[in-house]
Amino acid sequence: MSYQITVQPNGLTYEAGEEETLLEAALRQGLIMPYGCKDGACGACKGTVQSGTVDLGRYNPTALTQEDIEAGKVLFCTSKPTSDVVIENRQMIRMGDIQIKVMPARVEKLDKVAPDVIEMHLRLPASEKFEFYAGQYIDFLLKDGKRRSYSLASAPESAGVLELHIRHVPGGLFTDQVFGPMKVKDILRFEGPLGGFFLREDSNKPVILLASGTGFAPIKSIVEHAIAQGSSRPLHIYWGCRKQSDLYMNALPEAWATKYPHIQYTPVLSEPEAGWAGRTGFVHQAVMADYPVLAGHQVYACGAPPMIDAARKDFTAQCALPEEEFFSDAFTFSAPGT
Repeated sequence: MSYQITVQPNGLTYEAGEEETLLEAALRQGLIMPYGCKDGACGACKGTVQSGTVDLGRYNPTALTQEDIEAGKVLFCTSKPTSDVVIENRQMIRMGDIQIKVMPARVEKLDKVAPDVIEMHLRLPASEKFEFYAGQYIDFLLKDGKRRSYSLASAPESAGVLELHIRHVPGGLFTDQVFGPMKVKDILRFEGPLGGFFLREDSNKPVILLASGTGFAPIKSIVEHAIAQGSSRPLHIYWGCRKQSDLYMNALPEAWATKYPHIQYTPVLSEPEAGWAGRTGFVHQAVMADYPVLAGHQVYACGAPPMIDAARKDFTAQCALPEEEFFSDAFTFSAPGT
């Protein structure tokens, strides 16, 4: 049995079977909304049910609190319809002509840019066309049906090469391979593009780009795409890390800020070593200090779930950022060997 899902305020409609989540059904029919982990852990796909009923499924209580539920909130990645449903999601759009594909790729480059970060380049088959929105991610397809998700650090304009930033998770099924036996010319398979984290180009609002750790990867993709498109939209990049060595590509955003008057860059360290003269503390609090009012901005945040949760709550509650102008991609890690 299937149910009709109506999306407000844009009036989009789609069908969802009783055994598929609201997110799965939307993606299957060419619709896309912000989402991240797809298993109820990050909260990126949280939205409101205006009418109808759903089975909330299994979720992390930190991603969907009892207060959220009482306010009619659900996670679209875990909720399955039990009737026709009207949901509120101001960020849902149609994917257009971009298709999700399964493709092979050849490892072309493996550069260790930090003790625990490798910059990987993948060469795509010359006969295949792969399109994506700047900021999206791909899933590597591993043995036994396992997957590992990584954001694309390259812009869509890059010619046949995908760039990814891989942080080592000791004991990790995939990252132990990347930091161990994997070599140039190895063949990997992936599915993509995936995710609802990408720059909304129908807006001219100034943009805050907020990253922690390797969350810089999709931010890099977004900035390089904006540069390639000749956009003069104001962009302010905030990159939060523990120590200076974690800013593994610090020279690149510094160069953007020097070359382009509409781009600013602020690195922030939470555990700075002696001699650091830059900003310190929590990266989202640095944004709040610089922009106490965010009512006229868009924010794109990528990285650790605690940073994203804090930024979403504080920006909307204290800085007047409209909820629909906060876009996020939370990096959650699979348990070693799972």
